Amino acid sequence: MKQIVFTTIFMATTLSAYAETRDTLPEKPEVTVVSHALAMHDVPKYDADFQHFAYVNPDAPKGGTLRLSAIGTYDNFNRYASRGLAAERSGELYDTLYTSSDDELGVYYPLIATQAEYSESWNWVAVDLNPNARFHDGEPITAEDFAFSFQKFLDEGVPQFRRYYADVSVYVEHPHRLIITIAQPDKEKLFSILALPVLPEHFWQDKDFSEPLSVPPVGSSAYYISDYKTGQQITYSLKEDYWGADIPVNKGRYNFEKIIYDYYRDSNVSLEAFKAGEYDLRSESSAKNWATLYTGPAFDNNQIIKDVIPHSIPRPMNALVFNTARPLFSDARVREALAYAFDFEWMNKALFYNAYSRTRSYFQSSPYEATDLPSEEELHYLTPLKAQLPARVFTESYQPPVSEGDGLIRRNLLVAKNLLADAGWIVRNQKLVNAETGEAFTFELMIYTPDQERTALPFQANLKRLGIDMNIRMVDTSQFTNRMRNQDYDMIDRGFNSNQYPSGGLKITWHSEFMDSSYNAASANEPAIDTLTELIAQSQGDGEALAALGPALDRVLQWHFYVIPKWHLSAYWVAYWDKFAKPETRPDYSLGLDTWWSTDAEKR
Repeated sequence: MKQIVFTTIFMATTLSAYAETRDTLPEKPEVTVVSHALAMHDVPKYDADFQHFAYVNPDAPKGGTLRLSAIGTYDNFNRYASRGLAAERSGELYDTLYTSSDDELGVYYPLIATQAEYSESWNWVAVDLNPNARFHDGEPITAEDFAFSFQKFLDEGVPQFRRYYADVSVYVEHPHRLIITIAQPDKEKLFSILALPVLPEHFWQDKDFSEPLSVPPVGSSAYYISDYKTGQQITYSLKEDYWGADIPVNKGRYNFEKIIYDYYRDSNVSLEAFKAGEYDLRSESSAKNWATLYTGPAFDNNQIIKDVIPHSIPRPMNALVFNTARPLFSDARVREALAYAFDFEWMNKALFYNAYSRTRSYFQSSPYEATDLPSEEELHYLTPLKAQLPARVFTESYQPPVSEGDGLIRRNLLVAKNLLADAGWIVRNQKLVNAETGEAFTFELMIYTPDQERTALPFQANLKRLGIDMNIRMVDTSQFTNRMRNQDYDMIDRGFNSNQYPSGGLKITWHSEFMDSSYNAASANEPAIDTLTELIAQSQGDGEALAALGPALDRVLQWHFYVIPKWHLSAYWVAYWDKFAKPETRPDYSLGLDTWWSTDAEKR
């Protein structure tokens, strides 16, 4: 028996050295559960005998090519390297023990695994592996490969998450069975471990996992890298003898023979290439582009289809993010003041054709969004923290500043001016300066696309009226990534991923313990937020507690003004050449592109 102690959250893992003992394997409790699927909160939709997901066509034909675009460049094939830019889709080369369905939230079904046995208290889980699972070179996928993957993530992966999983141990019982234990029961931690990529030990054992990889790795998923031009193009081909082609979670998926990504300098060049037929499908995020640029003969004769596809996916907090570790933005009054210079209503009307809704929550479009005043259940967690929290957490429901949409925001700028004065900033010679030091209020907004610049310019002009100089710095994606990793910025246009439910991973995004992590983009460092994220991590699997803790954390984050919220759209804007078919049933929480298929191979 090999014991492994580790720390991980999908892309980063901590493991100790192997210990050659069987004595430390804990005794199993009397009450255990054996299940084909694992669910965070709800009962799995699909039973143990399900043949395929409801949103696929199990008889979809295989063949054809799907051509897509990417922006910028790439220089390696290691999605988990600590530097460099990995190729599109390179994070999907490896299968995992379990995979999620796209019509449920927080439910996982076997991929490499076949079933799981676990305790009712969720302090351990044993996983059986499919003996037919194979890497692309034909080598079997074993529990030893899973253990090796943990060790690689520990020694050479991203370091920030090690502390988070320090109380977890893994035991390799035999080549097709492993056992995971945790000192403090935590359902979500166990689930996140089961979603870790399983690396082939025979390929990675003599390579540094933290470094870029110049050759395609040996994978295990439906596609492998069959051709590439570094920085320009990459081709993925369907593995003819893919081991998992007919297991239930894959049936009806991965129908294209090839998927090709062409790289373009920027989004505008990419759009023109799409309209010229250089690639097949484009997901649009710019309202102006969608309203004005998706025109021409190919649209008129229905060669290109414009499709608005509603969805139920919780929306991310896209925003301008303050680095609160910068002294300039350490005062919440300053951060709140700058939000009054951001005129969403005017931009939505003048630039976006009124297509967007304003984002206000870190759980936008989910049941955990904070609305109205705190509920009695929320107050159970918030009241003990009252001395550490802004008073408005208890007395007001947060809303971003609103304007009339006519471009005249004098009233909002007056509020901003008063907030800045309270924080010690005054106007001298039309410049905002610190009343004590005379330091001018100047900062840099780091962006990486022309679309971001287009929306930053009106904000810059409004700040100028307050005497503030905001320099807009556009960098390439490589420099943006490197500076973000080093937290070398005043403000960035980035935001935070959507939260389907309050997860333990919120600690990495908001807990002070992870201030040096690029995930904690705002450099949050507040005891009350630490407490709430810790309580959320401890309450995984307790739906009643999370129903209160989610909105409680949401409103605390809102009233700390870590970001200036931007906007969201609860639909996909997708344009594609008329070469595809898709299932009648669409998944609720995904575009479902991996379920589409080619209808005209001759055009390809």
